[in-house]
Amino acid sequence: MTWSQHYDPTGNGVVSTLLAAAPVVVLLGAIAWLRIRVHLAAWLGLGVALALALGVYRMPVQAVLGATGYGAAYGLFPIGWIILNLIFLYQLTVRRGLFDVLRGSLASLAPDPRVQVILIAFSFGAFFEGAAGFGTPVAVTSAILISLGFAPLQACGLSLIANTAPVAFGSLGTPIIALNAVTGMDLHQLSAMAGRQLPFFSLIVPFWVVWAMAGWRGMLGVWPAALTAGISFAVPQFLVSNYHGPWLVDVVASVCSMGALAGLLRFWIPGTIWALPAASSTPAERPVQHYTRRELKRAWLPWATLSLFLFVWGLPQLKGFLNGDSPLGVGGVSVRLPSGVTKIDIPVPKLDRVVLRSPPVAPLNAQPERAVFVWNWLSATGTAILLAAVVTGVLIGYSPRELLAVYWVTLIRVRFSLLTIAGMLALGYVTKYSGADATLGLALAHTGTWYPFFGTLLGWLGVALTGSDTASNVLFGSLQRITAEQTGISPILMGAANSSGGVMGKMIDAQSIVVASTATNWFGHEGEILRYVFFHSLALATLAGVLVYLQAKVPPFVGMVVQ
Repeated sequence: MTWSQHYDPTGNGVVSTLLAAAPVVVLLGAIAWLRIRVHLAAWLGLGVALALALGVYRMPVQAVLGATGYGAAYGLFPIGWIILNLIFLYQLTVRRGLFDVLRGSLASLAPDPRVQVILIAFSFGAFFEGAAGFGTPVAVTSAILISLGFAPLQACGLSLIANTAPVAFGSLGTPIIALNAVTGMDLHQLSAMAGRQLPFFSLIVPFWVVWAMAGWRGMLGVWPAALTAGISFAVPQFLVSNYHGPWLVDVVASVCSMGALAGLLRFWIPGTIWALPAASSTPAERPVQHYTRRELKRAWLPWATLSLFLFVWGLPQLKGFLNGDSPLGVGGVSVRLPSGVTKIDIPVPKLDRVVLRSPPVAPLNAQPERAVFVWNWLSATGTAILLAAVVTGVLIGYSPRELLAVYWVTLIRVRFSLLTIAGMLALGYVTKYSGADATLGLALAHTGTWYPFFGTLLGWLGVALTGSDTASNVLFGSLQRITAEQTGISPILMGAANSSGGVMGKMIDAQSIVVASTATNWFGHEGEILRYVFFHSLALATLAGVLVYLQAKVPPFVGMVVQ
């Protein structure tokens, strides 16, 4: 038996839209203004979403329960699995004093905190976004920044702001690949179009993040570093996305950006070293540390190991092998893992193939929505992080018993974060399967000639709701294509705009904020982080909307659109 979504359940478009927005308004309002603990706010928002799905959208009770469980499970795996193991690796380095050496080496390479935030939050974070995604870059960079003397709010907020332009090509191009899968549009065309939008923001973000930290004058003091990091990221981002595809865009661009910035710092430093006003002991105030080559290798070993594991784990050939989907050639011999053992697909009872999306969100006679929980325990990014942590732990002298003890302490530390993420994803899945998300999307889509602008903001809304550019593309990709075709605008443009606009919502989604607060041991201050980044998110999303509008309507920007 199937159930069809309806996107104006009250018969009044304005009332339906306001009701559909209620779970998000309650969630963000509880965090930012009522100062309710974030895990409680997540479950409060979920309660509103459940009431809306049952009482307004008339979704079957069993399907609502299935969506809730499906979302919560996805929150714990793979997302919670990533966070748990990443914090475990971080704890291992802290307890051996390696993080202090890492902090000192970065401080000596880039003694000015303004340059540090460009190098670490933007360039270094983009590598982790490209290799892993799903909150990994925010967790790593915010932890490093706080160890360099940044205040917790700065460390979290600046990491979130910097993690924007790379997101559409994160996790080896997963958001663009997902967009291709749900829309049927050409993968390389989508990659190329996103690669003609995001480089503008790759140039802007290094300046923007320093401006958010140090103001206009502070930003002008390090403009060579911001320009170098931005250009050396934007140019490879454009070239790889347009002439190769979405897979290695962030990895190549981030390596180029880090290398160019390191080269600049060999012969240039800011005229005045800027001090961190909120820090009790800034890098500029500490005596310069001189480390031996062995100490530096040991300090960078965990992160080099993590990078290697993440990159290898993300290779399509190995991922297919680990999932039991395809063989892997080893020494001339083809090896294959048993199918259905390392990757287990679990259809969600009473939800899988039950919900039907209706026009204009989906084509006429669309197939029922799938709801399959994929437990790919071996190929998951979190598993790669766990293995990297264990290998690192052994190499730096931990015994098996000590590793287990640190893991247990880590689990206790992140327990509320895991509850929060489970609640957030449950909320997102209930709104998705009930159709409330589409009600909001249609409200933005019905904007006439301004659709290119508001359609871009639709991607921003999707990421803010789901916490994932991939999920936003899955959610609204089909709607973007259908609406673009109806209004005579390039579907490729609006499909890419959904992803490019979505990246600006990454800094305000509750999942990312919780990851940042957990990594910096600042859990409970999520409302402050949200207020810190909200303006930056909305302003950058508005600029993205303006760019897409120009590409849709105004020469010579129209010439940039992939046909």
